[in-house]
Parts: sequence; C-alpha cells; structure tokens
Amino acid sequence: MLQEITAALTLPGLPGWTGLVFLLLLLLVALAYLLMPFSVFGVKVRLEAIETQLDEIQTELRTLALRLPEPSRRRMPVDEDWVEPPSAATRSDLDIPPPRATPPVPPPAAWPEPTRRAEPRIDWPRR
Repeated sequence: MLQEITAALTLPGLPGWTGLVFLLLLLLVALAYLLMPFSVFGVKVRLEAIETQLDEIQTELRTLALRLPEPSRRRMPVDEDWVEPPSAATRSDLDIPPPRATPPVPPPAAWPEPTRRAEPRIDWPRR
C-alpha cells in the first residue's frame, strides 16, 4: 500500500522518495495551521485592545458633545460684513495705472559682438 502511494507521488526525474517527503511536509504544514489558534499569533489580543480604545474614544466624544453649547442660529447682517471696493476715482488720485490685460513683453535677446581671437600667430615653417 505504501509503495503504491510513493509510486503515485514520485516526481519524474527525481528519486522515488521525494514525493513521499513532499507529502509529509504538506501534511505537517496543514497540521500546524489546524493546531495553532490565532490567539498564539496575538491577533485576538490586539483586536480586543483596539476595540477598547475605540470604546473609550466614543465615550469621550459623547461627553465632549454634551458639554458644547448649542450653536447659535442668529447670523450677522450682511451689511456689517460688506466692504465697498475701491472706486476708479480713488485709483486716479493715487496715480495707480490700471491693471494690464496681457503680460509685459520681454526685450529681445542681445547677443555679444564677436571678438577677434587673441591667440598668437605662429609663422611656420620658417626659412
């Protein structure tokens, strides 16, 4: 019976016992996942700690909301908030030019004048 299982699990090009070793490793990993509860990893403890922190934050928010006064329903009149924009007469009094509709045009690029080369001249060959 064991020989039939090992023959069925044998991978081509490898010895006959490699399939059985692979199966045993797979069973060992599956058994480890079944026997190890999540509390071993610490997930359950962390989730409970986060839940208690969330409950504390919610109760604190409720107490702060109860302490706050009711929001006032009265609004300020618009006339008190309104400020008149400066008129054209005040602009001319201050000699402020009107705003431009287009950006200023930069001057054309100035290229330096070519200069003569200042290297010494060599009279070669000399006779």
